[in-house]
Parts: sequence; structure tokens; C-alpha cells
Amino acid sequence: MMPEQSINFRLSVWKTVVILLVVTSPGLLMARATERMTSTQVWDTVSPFVNKVDVRDRTNWRLVPPNLLMLESDPAAAMSDPSYYGREYSLQGDLVVENEYVTTMFCSKTGKVVSYSKADSKEYRMQFVPLQLKGKAANITHCRILRNTGDEAALGVSFSGKEGGQDLSATFSFSRKEIIEIRPDENMKGISLVSPIEYGVVPSFIGDDLIYDPKEYPSTNRLYIPSENLFLGLLKGGNSMLVMTWPEGKQEMRLILANEEQGGRLIASVDFENDGKSIYLGVLDAPGIWHKEELKSSYLEKDVAINWKRPFPARWVTQLCEDGVKTTFRFRESKQKRIWRAIIGAYVYPVWFNDENAFYHLGKKIPPEGDSVIYFLERKGTPASVSTPVDIMKETLGGQTCYAILDVAARKLRTHHRRGSVGIRRAATCGCTAAMQPLFKAGKEVERKEYIEGAVDDVLYFVTQHVKRINEYQDFAHNMINFLNLTRKAKPDLEPFLNDMETITQQILQEYSRQKKNIKTLEFAHGLAQKTKALTEKKDPKSLSTYLGLGGKWRDMGGAQDYLVGKCHSISRKLFQEAGYRCVNQAQAVKIAEEIRRRCRRCLRNADGYEIWPNY
Repeated sequence: MMPEQSINFRLSVWKTVVILLVVTSPGLLMARATERMTSTQVWDTVSPFVNKVDVRDRTNWRLVPPNLLMLESDPAAAMSDPSYYGREYSLQGDLVVENEYVTTMFCSKTGKVVSYSKADSKEYRMQFVPLQLKGKAANITHCRILRNTGDEAALGVSFSGKEGGQDLSATFSFSRKEIIEIRPDENMKGISLVSPIEYGVVPSFIGDDLIYDPKEYPSTNRLYIPSENLFLGLLKGGNSMLVMTWPEGKQEMRLILANEEQGGRLIASVDFENDGKSIYLGVLDAPGIWHKEELKSSYLEKDVAINWKRPFPARWVTQLCEDGVKTTFRFRESKQKRIWRAIIGAYVYPVWFNDENAFYHLGKKIPPEGDSVIYFLERKGTPASVSTPVDIMKETLGGQTCYAILDVAARKLRTHHRRGSVGIRRAATCGCTAAMQPLFKAGKEVERKEYIEGAVDDVLYFVTQHVKRINEYQDFAHNMINFLNLTRKAKPDLEPFLNDMETITQQILQEYSRQKKNIKTLEFAHGLAQKTKALTEKKDPKSLSTYLGLGGKWRDMGGAQDYLVGKCHSISRKLFQEAGYRCVNQAQAVKIAEEIRRRCRRCLRNADGYEIWPNY
């Protein structure tokens, strides 16, 4: 068959199928056939919703066919005659868009857009109105189908207050996935998103996440929070997560807190000023997709299996208090009895899985205090059928923006190993001196001169890297204080907030001042290196005792540096967090907090293994 004949044959078949569908049963067969062919469907409810909406009651609903089949009276002609093209669908009721994840209703009488999850259609997951119409009686005055292909749908929606005023418009776009794009027109300044949020999370892939618990803010009903391209709402019940993303811009976000209710206070809505940019929304559903565990005193110094199992593999995390800082701990795949931290010493790693069961082991160094919120952001062995918040971010914001947010290059730990895997395995002052000590005890320091000199160079490199990192923290602290001082002069109303930020920053300089004598200098370290290498030049019965004395100096210096590096990192992470927590009561403080956090994030890049248990 020739190409032209093949094309004509396929068109003929399409025309025949469409005609048969219409003739056999007007509307009904066409709707069923179209439903089988599409994954994103647009419905006309025939009559508008009034008062209570029940997404499960579809009596009289009518499926709007994809664009190619819009003309019911003569679908074959509609496919071939350009005079039919561009004819809009005549809406009788309200429009509903659904795919296998969400069902979204455009309720003309109330002026609200309401979205339900297909996992549970009893209660809505999201409800949104234009920010300018929040709390006002409103209508959807016009709802136009811009695109309806069966795979994608886009609606142009106009809102208006019942008391008059300008129309506010936005484009709502849907695809096969769980993502809804809202692109407000120039006259719509933002949206108010109503959802039963128990915790709000501002994720960070360098440092620790911000977790906003409404119960911690009893004296306020509004929180101004950093707007950093990604927000996670942990919905009441533990089975759903709301994911919000947006591109770079001057967006502003506020969390509106509900009145106290039985079972705890919630975030009633998210008010988002969009800066003329799109906002993307998605809901992830699974039984136990997030969990809140109350950390009781009875958990102290024992393995505790909690009453929650992970619903699927992922990079599950929680926050616990370490050294007075909310620290992100990733659940490991098995128990680790002994780990060592530069700041607080050795302890049992606090969270892990045994198969799908989650365990805690808490103690005086990681105390059982408050609630531990368990959730995930990234994939780790996650089934392809399960989306993560990072998947949604990549899908909506594109590669360049996501690359900057995820900052994969910065999540690689810096090395203090001069020769990589060829050098001393534990390339630290304690590890290297321990590796050399048996040779001096056996009197083999001359025979193994090359090995010892290599080990000394390894430990010297280790010390040099530590000093370099300590200096980076000092520069960071000085520059931050200069920034805070300049900002204080320009914005005197923010002085209490800025003073708090400076108090935390000053701790970096204070810790350095306390440890300065103990961390020594690079000149001191080079002197130790020369003295240690000199012991390999000739046999001497005093070499062992001399080496033991030098080894003690190496370890004292390295231990002080380990502590200071870890402490500086801990303080910087605390500053990063507190900037996001302490700005919540002042709208003007948010942009300053975002700049503080940007500077902290830049400093925290490429952490050393002695700094934190990194969420890298």
C-alpha cells in the first residue's frame, strides 16, 4: 500500500468508527469509546454544583470529547471541514477534570476550585481561590476549554467577586500525572490554597529542613516563611503529602493557622503571591506516607520498634536533636551499634529499618524529646510507579533550576585523604599515629622509613585541610556579621531579629577563640612532621618514647580541630534554621532570612565527614 493510500485508509476507518458510535447510541457510545482512549478527561456536570459537592455522584454528568470529536451532530464532518475548527464547547454546568490521580472541580457558584485524590474521594485534598477573593463571596464567571487532547487539558478560568470588581483569571493545566499547573494572569496576584496541613516543610538539600508545627505558635495565626521553590505539606491523617513548586522569582508565602481543634492545630491555608509565575501542585498518596512519632522518656537507651512501617523504599528521614540543633538523620538499612561524632563522641545511630519496620535508639546525646516527623523527599530503591517530591520538582521546574536546588556537586563530601585509598585508611591524626606506632614499638622505624614518611605527609595533609575549613568558617562569620550590621542600619525595625542572628553567628568566633591554642598552627604541624620523620634517620633506643610524645601532640591538635570543625558546622546549621524560624512574625524579615540562608548554604557545601551526619 502506498503512503497516500495508507493515510486515506486510516482516515476512512476513523470516520467509520466515529459515525458508527454516533448512530448506534447518540452520546453514550461516544463517551465510552473516548473514555477508553483518554487518560485525562473533561466532564460537564450539566448543572452547576450547589452547596455540598460529592465527586462520587456523577448522575447526568457528560464527558466532553477531545477536541477532534467535539461536534456531536456530524463528527465525521468535524474531522474534515475547517469551518468547524475552533468551535468552543457549550458548557451547561460546571467543568471537572480528572486523571488517574486527581479529580478537580471548578465550582461556578462558590468561585472555588476543589481537588480530590482518586485514592480517597470522600474529602478534598486542595481547594483554591484567587488571593484577592479570599474570604469573599465569589463566582467562576467563565470556564473555557483551551486544550483537551485526552492526554492533556487546559482551562482558562475567570473569577469575580459577587460584590463586583475586576475579573481575575488563570490557566489551569493538567496532564497524565498528579501535577496541576496554575498560571495566574497579570491581574491575579496569587492564590490561597486550603488544605488540612499538619506540618509544613521547607526542604533543603544542603543543611536541614525547616519543619513548621502550628502547635508551636499559639499566639499567632500567620507565619511568614522563606519561599525557596519547594514546599511540602504533610496532610492530616498521615496518608497524603501536598507538594508545591515554583520557578525563580519574588514569590512570597504565608501559612495561615487554624484555630485549635480536637487533635491539634492545623495549617488552614497557604497564601502564595506568585510574582506573575506559575505554581505547580501535586498530591502524593499512600497509607503511612508520613508519620509522627511521639518520643517518650521510655525510649531512653533501648531499641524501640515503632508502630509504623515504611510503605515503600525511599530516602526516609527524620529530625532529632543533636548538640542543641535539629539534625536531619536518614534511616539506615540496619542497626549500627557504634558511631562517632566530632562534637559529642560515640553513640548508637538513632534510626534504622529492619525490613519495613522502623526502629529508634535514643540516649542522652540524642534525647527523646518532642515529636519525630518521618517523611521522604528523594528516591532510594523507590518503585517507578511511585513519585517523590523531587520527581515532581524535576518535572515542573526543569533541569537547570533543579540542578541549582539539589546542588548535587555540593553534596559530595570533601576529602582529607591525600592519597585516596592508597594512603592510611583512617587518615586522621589518631588514625595515622596509631598506624605508625607498632613500627616504633618493633624498632622498625628505619626499615619502614618510606611508609612512615608517607603516613606523616598524610596526617599533615589532614591537618592542613582542617585548618583550611576552620578558616572558611571564620571568614563566613565575619562576612555575615558585616552583612547584619549593614542591614541593621538600613532596616532598624528588624533589629531584634538581626540581633538574634548575630548572637548565633558570634558563637563561631567564640568557639574559635576558645580552641585557638589547642588547634595550633600549620607551622606547628610542620614542625611535628619534621621531628617525626627525623626519627627514621637512625636507630635510637629513645625513638619510641620520643614518638609517643609526638603522637600525643598530633592527637591533641587533631582532636581540637575535629571538635572545632564540627562545632562551626553545627552553629552554621543552627543559624540556617533559626533564620527560617525567627522571621515568621515579620514579613520584612523574610527576604533577609532568605539571604542569610543563602550565605549559610554556600558555606555548608561539601561538608567534611567530621562535621555532621550529612543529608547528602
